[in-house]
Amino acid sequence: MISEEEVRHVANLARLGLTDEEVEKMSGQLGDILDNIDQIGELNLEDVPPTANALNLTNVLRPDEPHAELSPETVLSTAPDAADDLFAVPRID
Repeated sequence: MISEEEVRHVANLARLGLTDEEVEKMSGQLGDILDNIDQIGELNLEDVPPTANALNLTNVLRPDEPHAELSPETVLSTAPDAADDLFAVPRID
C-alpha cells in the first residue's frame, strides 16, 4: 500500500491538485497496481522474447507513393479563414 503522503508527493511532482478523497482513492489504486507489477515480476519469462508489438504487425499502412499535388484552392476550401493562399490563424503573443 502506498501512503497518502507518497500520493501527495507524486501528485505534486505531476502538478495535480487532488482532494483528500482522491488521495485516499489513489493510495489504494496505486497500491493495487504495484501489487500487480510484483506478480508480473514473479513470472518466469525467460523464454518469452521481448516485443514492441503484441500483434506482430510489420506495416499496416499503404505504400508511400507520390500523387498529384492538391491545388491551393482545394486545400484551402475547408479552411475557416485564408489569406494570400495561406491558412489564416489567430496571432499568438
